[in-house]
Amino acid sequence: MMTPKGGVLLLTSCVAAIAAVGSVFELSSGAPKFGIGVTWIILAISIPLVAGAFYAAVKDANSEP
Repeated sequence: MMTPKGGVLLLTSCVAAIAAVGSVFELSSGAPKFGIGVTWIILAISIPLVAGAFYAAVKDANSEP
């Protein structure tokens, strides 16, 4: 059963994944809306956030009795 904490972690992971994919598309277009530097920063932050939040959500779900 999913806890509220696990749900928030999964939501965070999903939003960060969408930001990562969007950043890749923006960078591949050649003219990112927020500029190249900001888009790279968003990408660099969102990739580890996806992995960390997903791992924490799975760990939280597995800790249920």
